[in-house]
Amino acid sequence: MKRSLLTILLVSTFSLLFAQREAPDVRKGNREYQKENYTEAEVNYHRALDKNDESFESYFNLGDALFRQEKYSEAVAQYAKAEQLLKDVDKVGRDKIDSRLAATYHNMGNAFYAQQQYDKAVGAYQQSLRHNPKDNDTRYNLVKAMQQLQQQQNQQQNQEQNQQDKQNQQQDQQPQQQDPQPQQQDQPQQQQQEQQEQQMDKETAEQILQALEQDEQETQEKLQRQQGKKRRVEKEW
Repeated sequence: MKRSLLTILLVSTFSLLFAQREAPDVRKGNREYQKENYTEAEVNYHRALDKNDESFESYFNLGDALFRQEKYSEAVAQYAKAEQLLKDVDKVGRDKIDSRLAATYHNMGNAFYAQQQYDKAVGAYQQSLRHNPKDNDTRYNLVKAMQQLQQQQNQQQNQEQNQQDKQNQQQDQQPQQQDPQPQQQDQPQQQQQEQQEQQMDKETAEQILQALEQDEQETQEKLQRQQGKKRRVEKEW
């Protein structure tokens, strides 16, 4: 992907009232930036902002220096401050506002892209093209960001689908793991049934014994009665 940083190397007429004070630090920061001494450039841009915190150039170039150090979130913050300073259209012409906003959104999009925040990168590039529709670098970056965003969304959908399939598979396996449990629960019932049957057999046996004993007792009593009758007959006879 093209990461075209549109660094402003000259102090513009914007915020002209304070330009003289921060100009040396901005120029020194620009020289360090071109030497790829991005840390030193950052220091000088901060010094310029200490003297004038309404300098678009200082915020913008500070964002570029931070970007080169891969401090992407900090770079976005500086680009956002630069953007805020451009809201007062009366201070500079519309054309200059558009060119600066286009550059700011372009670089902001690059910072979002580097953080894989493709949705925000797409939005930033679109904002840049509203102010400079003919910028081919921004168009190219927008297409790349949209492609990456689509790929990212597809990956997220696949991950969510795989997670859902895994959960469904785990739910399908749960009844199979629980199948032995009813069999284990059947065992006490079976033992209880066997105990009941054994108890019933014992009670039945006792009842039978009692019936036999009663029958035997009745039989003995009957025999005794018969013998009594015989004795009485013999005596009379």
